[in-house]
Amino acid sequence: MNPTLVLNALSHSFGFDSGRRANLGLLDDNTLILIAGNLVVLLDVDSREQRYLRSCSGGGIGAITVHPTREFFVVAEKGTSPDILVYEYPSLRLHRILRGGTQHRYTCVSFSPDGGLLVSAGGEPDLMLTLWNWRQQEVQSFQATSQEVYRVSFSLYDQELLTTAGRRHITFWKLSTTFTGVKLERLEGHFGNSVASDIEGVLELPDGEVVSGTAWGNLLLWDGNSIKVEICCKEGRSCHAGTAQPFALEGGKLFTFGSDGAVRSWDFERISLFTCDGVGSLEVEPINELVVGRHVCLCSMVRSSRPGSSVWFAQDSNGSIWRLDLSFSPSAADPKCLLSCHSGPIQGLDVSRTSHLMATTALDGSVRVFDLLAKRELTSSCFNQGGTALCWAPLSVKQEEGFLVTGFEDGVVRLLELLGPQERRSAPTLRLKQAFKPHNAPVTAVAIEPNGHILATASEDQTVFFFTFGEACHALGFVRVPGPVRALEWSPDSHLPQTGRRLLILCSSGHVVEVQSPDVEAERSSESFHLHQLPRRSFCFRSIRSRIKRETGADRPQTGRMKIRREEEELQPPSPLLCGFYSEPGRFWLSMGGFDSGFLFHCKFSENQSEESCRHQDEPFDFLLVSGGDDDPICSMTFSSSRQLLLCGMHSGSIRVYPLQPGHLAPTAMQACWALSVHDNHYGHLRHICCSFDDLFVLTAGDDGNIFSFSRLPPEELHRHLQRQKARIPSPTKQADHETESSAVDIQDPEAFSLEAARQKQERDLLRRKADQKAAETRIQLAELREKFKQVITENQRLPEHVRLTPEELNPLLYEKAKRMTADRVMKVQQQTAWEQERCSVALRKLQEWWKNSSEALSIITVVGICSSIRVSTYNVSEFSTWARHQDTPAAEAPPDRQEPRAASATPAHEAAEKEVARPPVPHPPRVRGRVEDSVRLQKVAERVERHRATVERRKQEWARLNAQKPDKDFEDPQDVLEIQEAKENIGDVVVVRKPTVHAQGKKEEWTALERKILREKSEMNQRITNLGDARIRLVSLLSAQNQQLQKIHHALSPDLRRRPPPLPSVSPEETPEQKLQCTSTSMDRYGVLREQRTASTEQEETQKANSLPKQLEKDTRTLGLSAPSELTEEEQTAVELTELEQELQQRQQIKLLHQQDALLQQMETSSSRFDSELLLLRQQKARLDIHLKQAELHLLTLFQEMIILRGFEEREASLQEKLNAIQEERRSNQSQLQGNSEQLKQRRSIIDKLQEDQRALSADLQASVAEDHHFEDLLTKIFKKKATHKKKEKQAGNPSEEDSDDSVEDWDGCLDDDTEEEDGSDFDDKVCPAGCDPDLFKKTLQLREQRWDLEDMLMEEGKSADALKKESDVLIMKEKVLKSSQQRLEEELDLINKEKFQRMNGLDVVVPFRLHQIKFLSNGSVPSDLSEALVLDKPEMERLKKRIQQLQAEKDVEKERLLQAQQQRSRLIRENKDMSARLQEMEKQCNELMMLKYGRLVDVEALHTMSGHKKLDKLREEKLLLEADHAKELKRWKAKVEEACQALWEVTEQNTEVLCSTVHLMEQRKEFQSKLSSRQKDMVKQQFQDSRRLEDQEDIQKLQELVQAQEQQAQALLKRIDLLSSKDSYVLPPEHTRLPPLTPAHDPLPPTRGRAFRGHEDRRGAD
Repeated sequence: MNPTLVLNALSHSFGFDSGRRANLGLLDDNTLILIAGNLVVLLDVDSREQRYLRSCSGGGIGAITVHPTREFFVVAEKGTSPDILVYEYPSLRLHRILRGGTQHRYTCVSFSPDGGLLVSAGGEPDLMLTLWNWRQQEVQSFQATSQEVYRVSFSLYDQELLTTAGRRHITFWKLSTTFTGVKLERLEGHFGNSVASDIEGVLELPDGEVVSGTAWGNLLLWDGNSIKVEICCKEGRSCHAGTAQPFALEGGKLFTFGSDGAVRSWDFERISLFTCDGVGSLEVEPINELVVGRHVCLCSMVRSSRPGSSVWFAQDSNGSIWRLDLSFSPSAADPKCLLSCHSGPIQGLDVSRTSHLMATTALDGSVRVFDLLAKRELTSSCFNQGGTALCWAPLSVKQEEGFLVTGFEDGVVRLLELLGPQERRSAPTLRLKQAFKPHNAPVTAVAIEPNGHILATASEDQTVFFFTFGEACHALGFVRVPGPVRALEWSPDSHLPQTGRRLLILCSSGHVVEVQSPDVEAERSSESFHLHQLPRRSFCFRSIRSRIKRETGADRPQTGRMKIRREEEELQPPSPLLCGFYSEPGRFWLSMGGFDSGFLFHCKFSENQSEESCRHQDEPFDFLLVSGGDDDPICSMTFSSSRQLLLCGMHSGSIRVYPLQPGHLAPTAMQACWALSVHDNHYGHLRHICCSFDDLFVLTAGDDGNIFSFSRLPPEELHRHLQRQKARIPSPTKQADHETESSAVDIQDPEAFSLEAARQKQERDLLRRKADQKAAETRIQLAELREKFKQVITENQRLPEHVRLTPEELNPLLYEKAKRMTADRVMKVQQQTAWEQERCSVALRKLQEWWKNSSEALSIITVVGICSSIRVSTYNVSEFSTWARHQDTPAAEAPPDRQEPRAASATPAHEAAEKEVARPPVPHPPRVRGRVEDSVRLQKVAERVERHRATVERRKQEWARLNAQKPDKDFEDPQDVLEIQEAKENIGDVVVVRKPTVHAQGKKEEWTALERKILREKSEMNQRITNLGDARIRLVSLLSAQNQQLQKIHHALSPDLRRRPPPLPSVSPEETPEQKLQCTSTSMDRYGVLREQRTASTEQEETQKANSLPKQLEKDTRTLGLSAPSELTEEEQTAVELTELEQELQQRQQIKLLHQQDALLQQMETSSSRFDSELLLLRQQKARLDIHLKQAELHLLTLFQEMIILRGFEEREASLQEKLNAIQEERRSNQSQLQGNSEQLKQRRSIIDKLQEDQRALSADLQASVAEDHHFEDLLTKIFKKKATHKKKEKQAGNPSEEDSDDSVEDWDGCLDDDTEEEDGSDFDDKVCPAGCDPDLFKKTLQLREQRWDLEDMLMEEGKSADALKKESDVLIMKEKVLKSSQQRLEEELDLINKEKFQRMNGLDVVVPFRLHQIKFLSNGSVPSDLSEALVLDKPEMERLKKRIQQLQAEKDVEKERLLQAQQQRSRLIRENKDMSARLQEMEKQCNELMMLKYGRLVDVEALHTMSGHKKLDKLREEKLLLEADHAKELKRWKAKVEEACQALWEVTEQNTEVLCSTVHLMEQRKEFQSKLSSRQKDMVKQQFQDSRRLEDQEDIQKLQELVQAQEQQAQALLKRIDLLSSKDSYVLPPEHTRLPPLTPAHDPLPPTRGRAFRGHEDRRGAD
């Protein structure tokens, strides 16, 4: 058979996904739409005809919805990047495809009321809510939700409002139009004090409020994003039992339905008018109620399409669809079930071997029989437990083949018989034939032997039971297997000659067991049904998948990751066994799940079956690779009747059909197949697949509750083939014998005994009866012997005493034996209980010692007053909390505050050794011949010049000092700046105070300290109460002693003189709880007596007194131990006459006794009253302490909440603090290094200054040595100032690295005097003293030059070092700036975190108890009910604030006075400044006038003072005059030459100009000729294209004009928008008008102009 023609068409769907949310839609009044697996079913409710639409992607269907006009419906699919398909109705043509809304699946979809928009909700992982313009196939907006959405709907009254509800959330959305399009604004619903619930349904109300259901059956009314009220019934009853959903609002009534199967209507007016006054719930009663039916669970409702109709269609998650009339009128129709099917996974499916009948069972407890030809359900039967397995009996059992064997959850197996209709219009029925319980767990498989004689049942209890099968089933026995049984398969008839009939048992644990069919006629054990000797073989699957992968990938190199993966694969848990079948005797095929999915393994039983089946493991000897089965294993397999096809049900809900070779029982390869997605791809695992008896139908059943029937023939051919056939059902005529039979007794109790348990119980009961019978006989014998013994004793007692026998003599052997046996038993018991006795005694001793030594006992001690009813109890001091116990060690310090780190003291730099240049002694200048007058004059001039220089320097220093003290133009007083800054920060309504840094550790320490304080206060109070209790015990003993003395006195006094003593107090057990552990012999004896009394009582009294025995023992012990001593009985006085002396002595004795009596009574009363007063005082103190402790506990709760909040910030703050500490440490090291560099640079500069000063000293020394009129002065000066070229060359040769020195050396060269540069002149020999020069002076000049060279070298080196330090300092300064900015940023982040901490902590609710006199917030003399506007302040804080107001007023007056003084001072300083400026100008004017009178011009006074009479200067002036005369003559001569040259140049220029003019004239003529030629050519071309060019130009102009108009409109709109946005601070929505066309980009090319430039832009530029 061609595999492509295996399943030609879907014949019928016998179910739908009833448990899926919103799986019901109404296309018209007679057509419903629903989802069944991978199909969308269109059901005609009248004719029951079905039409189908398959999932386009094959990945499944997520949700459906119908357009408001019912002209379209939407199918949202599942899979990878699923699509949303929009179909037309009734044509069923695909209209639109929406793509990209979610990643894997859609959970719900919904249209807007006008049908223009579509909203979809995606499932995990993206949970995307998408708004579609479905007609344009565009996404309008999308947002991600936080939880899975069950329901999404638009408001019927405002389609801009949207509500989503789902897993423990509800969200309200609003559609808003922005610049970029439609946006979804989210508002999460807060449950507040209500418990967060899954919300299945919501209903939007006209006023914008929303009603939602809950999981516990009440309704929630939402106002905004908070719950306004919770709606329930009277007395707190829920509106529905289970989940409640609102679905309609009509006629002032709110309609709801629930999982209890009821539809109720509520008074909406009362709900809408409800105002929240602190009451959290509204109690209302339903107006109308409709209970659909028993075991009905409504989950969705759709309304009829007829206008004004009150008919609704309801989806029942228990597998039904109902038609409901919700008019609630007397004429309303009853609920009608339109469709009924299984709910939940299908657990069993089988077909008739002779007819087109199918039977199924599911966990809903129903067994249904379907007619495949009529496409309808024939009959069904329901039971109290869910069905788990089903098998249709073969024909050999009964000719009519009407027996069904069904297994159930409770282990019961029921034999059902299908009976045909008794009348023509009646329906067939299923009659219970027999019910028995072979298992204690759910039955997983049933199988009947092919010849129909033996029935096998299997269960999860790892047993397989065998029965004889016929008109009734009789138990044969059972076998145990290693794991829960998955399936059973009898060996085919072809195996009978070789192995006989065997049963293959497939266990889900991977074990396969093969057992021989039990012998029906063999003898069975009466004690148990267990078949021990039944032959069996076992196989335990061992995975070979890893080896298969290694063998297939042997050519690839093994990497380390592959080896690790191989080791992980070898450690995989055992894979579950899914299904299997026989191939040959002893061989079978298995399909595994989990790690081993994707293969079919061919296995065989091993020959060595000696070991236990659970220990040995076997490997398959062959395998077949299933294409695409790695994540999609085969769950079920079956063969066609002709064995030509293998049909496989996959884990993904799809069908695969593999062709078989003739004569082969299994496919040779699992690659080529015919596949079809049928059931739901996520949860519709295809567990059952089978063919009809004639292979015309293929039936599938999955975990999604769907049952599909596929035809092997086209519909027309199938109709012709089966037109005259009908499903055969046993006829009524052959059922006459069944009419007299009554239905079998069913097993209703799930706890009923199984067959094996019943037999075991029967055997135990039999043994118990035998034992009871034997014990009764023994008791009779003992009774007879006892009577004889009593007679012997009676006769012995009648004998005389000297003849009478003692008990020992009566039977010495028996007496000795009994005595010895008693002693042995006592010793044995003592030995057995010795360790336990010692342990109990040690434990008791330890417990008593702990009670005595521990002052912090957990029991509460109560002290009771003696003469009053005052009672004071100790606190129950519990141990420290876990955190408090951890605080026994010193608490860790809180993180350091973020402060600016102090700059570390710079390490003093290492001072380099300085080479000190010693100044040579200045020798006296040699005498120089000259005139004495000139020397004297020059000396006076020099002295005058020095005085003027000193004066100028002094004035410069004064001016520098004054300028340093003079403030800048923008100078501000630092004190004023600080005050202004403080005022800016503090002046205002709120004083901004920098909040201190808080940490969880600090709160923890505060919490621990407070807890310790509470514990200390409680312990101190407990100690005081305990001390007072001890005092009471001592007082009670003292009063008892005094009472005894008083009794003695009363014994001596006459009765009329006795005063009644006060009642003696007793010590109650609550005052001495440690006595509870003290066991005395009296208490133990009393316990034994009470125990015997309880044993002797009846069973009912024993139950009543079981709990009162310890109390009775405690009461008796207290009565015996604390009973007051009885009064002494009076001795009868004998009437004896007394003498006068004896009477007087007796009177004195009585007076003395009376005094003692009064003293004792007064002492007793005084001590009792004193104790009561102390107890009263202690109770008052404890009451005050209770108040403080309660406040402390409230504060402790607040601290705990704050600590929890701070714990959430620890990780972030720790990471930032760590970064901040690192930056601070780096800044400290950087600043230290920078400070060290500054110190070193300072030292270098001082050294450089000192070296420069030494240079100047050398120059001065040379000037002092050489006189001004010395003949060799110029020569010696040149020799001194000559540069050290030879030393530089030597240094360059010795240190070539210095050639790369930077330009900084030149800067330090500039520090040298300019005079050191060598003057241009003739070369001279500086090594030979010139003739006529003093040799000593020449030698000294050379020495000074050498010293100058050394100083220059040292200055160069120091300059280089200083420059390097400066560069390094610049780098450090830049680094310091970067670190400082990073530190500021981290500090700001820490401040933000600290601010967020305070915000979170300020949001905590703090309980502050008040007394009425502390409340000052009054309204009309009374405390208002709403104290939300009140402010809580501490009284001292209030007083401080009042005083602060007065202080601020005084400070304000002081500041006003200071301001007035400052203004006055400013005016005075301005006036003085003007006066001083005028005076300064006047003095400058006078100075200028004096200069003009004296010098004739303005001169520099300082330069004038420094001038002196210098002979050389006068000589130079004379030479200057001579040179000026010579230069004037030379200049005159050159001017004449220039004039002659200019005249010659003029003549040449004129000639050149004439030549250029002629050239220009010729060029103009040439240009004129060329222009004429070009114009003629243009005229010739212009005539041809003039018309076409004109049209194109007009089109271009028109386009440009339109473009300019559009741009002008956009510019105007943008200007308006800018004005509108600039005038408002908040966000402004854009105006609702047609969107302007987009601006043409600047780079877009203009329309072509056909070869000529467009002149519009040129003209515009020219106009501009």
